[in-house]
Amino acid sequence: MANLITIGRLGLLFLCVALIYFGSVGIIGATMVLVALVFISDGLDGYVARHSGSTSAFGAVFDIAGDRIVENVLWIVFAQLRLIPVWIPLMVLTRGFVVDALRSLSYAEGMTAFGAKNMMRSAVTRWLTAGRFMRGFYGYAKAGGFVFLTGLEAYQHHDATHSWVGTLYGFEPFRVFGWAMVWSAVALTIVRGAPVIYDAWAAARGNAVAPAAAPPAPPRPADVTRVSHEPR
Repeated sequence: MANLITIGRLGLLFLCVALIYFGSVGIIGATMVLVALVFISDGLDGYVARHSGSTSAFGAVFDIAGDRIVENVLWIVFAQLRLIPVWIPLMVLTRGFVVDALRSLSYAEGMTAFGAKNMMRSAVTRWLTAGRFMRGFYGYAKAGGFVFLTGLEAYQHHDATHSWVGTLYGFEPFRVFGWAMVWSAVALTIVRGAPVIYDAWAAARGNAVAPAAAPPAPPRPADVTRVSHEPR
């Protein structure tokens, strides 16, 4: 069931993308709710897995892969729509590839990114990547930022006059708050990726195998004690 929820999130994601590209102001405004639902359901799959006793290493990896797809697709879409600079998805994609490649080192040893058996090596790392506050802040920043960018597409590239979207986005404090969410999500993406690199480096050094000691050399003839068999 948890994996089906993740698959459902991805299906809803691509529906949102289609509506953003081909919808009217009203439809894109409604899509803001659907984008919010994509992120609200992010924690639902993990909740279902834990409470149904169906957690697994595959489910943990699949959940992270789903998150990556959601984030990267939306960053690319909004960059293509010229709402954000193109360097943002390029940076986020690079960070994702590096972090997930390093995490694969721990997966090979039966560990997961989060949970009881993970590759985190310090309290700072745990707080940045797995702490409840940071994970919650990061989740809200992404959700708020992507919902804001969805409505911004209707406001900037459609005639939003006399619509609730135009009224909302015409309110400057709302736009300031929306951009604050966008840039917070970008900054946290980088900040939360750095500890993973540190942990992977520490894990690689800790797992390095020292070269085996050379076997002792056989005794030389001069070192062998001679036993006399002559009569005393």
